Amino acid sequence: MERDLDSMNSEELGKLFPILIMEPDPVWPRLYKTEEKKIREAMGKDIIIKIDHIGSTAIPGMPAKPTIDILIQVTEDTANDHLIESLEKTGYHYIPKPENPPPHMMFVKGYTPGGIRGQTYHAHLRHKGIHDEIIFRDCLVAHPDVAMEYARLKYRLAETYRNDRDGYTEAKTEFVKRIIGNP
Repeated sequence: MERDLDSMNSEELGKLFPILIMEPDPVWPRLYKTEEKKIREAMGKDIIIKIDHIGSTAIPGMPAKPTIDILIQVTEDTANDHLIESLEKTGYHYIPKPENPPPHMMFVKGYTPGGIRGQTYHAHLRHKGIHDEIIFRDCLVAHPDVAMEYARLKYRLAETYRNDRDGYTEAKTEFVKRIIGNP
């Protein structure tokens, strides 16, 4: 019997979904636009303040994990139950993220207990604000030399943390903070 994703620990998830960095794929922006449309239709126009393509797949020419990262800024008065229900209808899996900024939510799509199925997406929900993910993306787009430095770091870290997603993310933090000027 297959276990569900919520019952797996970090080590099991790391083995099932290893860190793989791919060469840039010109389809990534189109995948984002298609998914953005689905999210807008599912959530409704009165809830969404702004949606952004973030992460390495949003940087032209950037090697990346082939996951489309999306930052969705929502109104503060929207009930969490409505957010969860709306995104689950489009195939997303809800992950509570108490360590993230409000509304403390993340959603993933394309992950199954048997491995990745189809395209993977990460939808990060936030209330309106200035968010580091957007600042970092814009900096890398404006400075291709910094983007390539980041790409080299990602390749090295993917080897070291192949089956440790949390370790991989944490190891990138110092670089990201240095670039966005957030010590």
